Amino acid sequence: MPFRGRSLSRRVAARGTATAVGAAMAVLTGLVAAPAGHASPSATGALRWAPCDDPAAPGAECATLSVPVDWTHPDGPRFDLAVARRKATGPGARVGSLVFGPGGPGDSGVERVVRGIGRFSPEVRRRFDIVSFDPRGVGSSNPVTCSGALLAERPSPEMKDQADFDATTAYNRRLRADCRARIGPVFDHLDTAQTVRDLDALRAALDERKLTFHGSSYGTMLGAQYAETYPRRVRAMVLESVMDHSVPTTRAFLRSEAATAQDSFREFVKWCDGAAECALHGRDVRAVWRGLLARAGRGELEDPARPGTSLSSSDLVNRIAFRKFYQADHAGLATAIAAMDASDPLPASPTSTMPLHPATPLFCSDWHLPVRDHREYASLVAMMNTTAPDLPHLLPLHMTAACLGAPTPNPQHRLEVHGAPPILVSNALHDPATGYPWAVSVTRQLGRSGVLLTYEGQGHGSVTSGPCMEDAVNGYLTDLAVPPRGTSCPAVPS
Repeated sequence: MPFRGRSLSRRVAARGTATAVGAAMAVLTGLVAAPAGHASPSATGALRWAPCDDPAAPGAECATLSVPVDWTHPDGPRFDLAVARRKATGPGARVGSLVFGPGGPGDSGVERVVRGIGRFSPEVRRRFDIVSFDPRGVGSSNPVTCSGALLAERPSPEMKDQADFDATTAYNRRLRADCRARIGPVFDHLDTAQTVRDLDALRAALDERKLTFHGSSYGTMLGAQYAETYPRRVRAMVLESVMDHSVPTTRAFLRSEAATAQDSFREFVKWCDGAAECALHGRDVRAVWRGLLARAGRGELEDPARPGTSLSSSDLVNRIAFRKFYQADHAGLATAIAAMDASDPLPASPTSTMPLHPATPLFCSDWHLPVRDHREYASLVAMMNTTAPDLPHLLPLHMTAACLGAPTPNPQHRLEVHGAPPILVSNALHDPATGYPWAVSVTRQLGRSGVLLTYEGQGHGSVTSGPCMEDAVNGYLTDLAVPPRGTSCPAVPS
């Protein structure tokens, strides 16, 4: 079968940002192609499971699943998806398989099962085989691969004029051509609509009549579009930290992302003002932070992870602050800021920003974010800086710049879900990346099927945030006990 990615064992030897951690020891046989449209493939054989090639994480099993490069041509070329599972720890109480939809885009579902199984509650692990996969273009499922030298030439998203805008668009075109030449036609079919068909093929191969699914972050788009496409094949579905794929315009998308990021920063400042354990308690947190941004802009701020090298203002926002916001680790962020504030300045030097994730083309396949020219781009930057004055250079703006000129086979649309069972939508009130208004919007789009479960705290991810959340999600997944509409769970200390 053409267009395969590197084997799982080779990927383990060469870990990267989108690396999978398992090895497929055997392949799926007997999976026949489906007709075009919404029909799924039928499985005449079973996934051939074998221990994953990772002695540091025993107990996981790996396999591969053959799927078409393009589901609109199911008899055409195929490639292999990497799949992993851990069997239910209580086989006598087993409900079936729970498929996890990884986030990102670009997160490895195989790695989640092999090394990150603690993300799932003990009760879910007792009652379900936990199964996930590397989505097409990720990890060991024909991963996006591009020229390292070309990636290093990425233009700064801080465009100064139309010439910079034109150069960025031209660069994007060259990079897409390079990546496509390296991985083949799969590059043209990386969107979530194609992955929905992959997910249904996996459901069939697992011999599950209906799908039990937990999608997190970007994986919620996969779950929501699966429910839209195959509503009567859903048994239970949790959408956690929810992406709203109905946001219609570039401006609306960037404004909502800036607003939810700024909300998390405000929550951090509020916590520091009231918590004696905050390393910045009693100081003007915003003034300290803005001082760091200024130092980073001059190339004088040392990178804590790379002594002697400077940290850009973009990386200060996206790599230092945002990672802590994701974990709701206010104490850790305060400590990191205090340490950087106390550090000696480096000699001023130019800085560069971190490279974008290799899976950026997946995002561009799903999000139509057109920008006409530099004048419009500058107005978007100004709008974001007004909406999130403490967090310039946010990653969504980088992604928008990286997608200039890219085709979008699966653009935004409002969900139309008819005939699905209750779907549980879980979100924190203060999520730095997928704001609570998105969860409210998606719940409404799901119509009678949407049930919103609110976590009254912070962070990106909420289903195991305290016994209230965990019990509600466990009861829904295992026994189909749907929480009452409007259920909220109190925040727990991080």
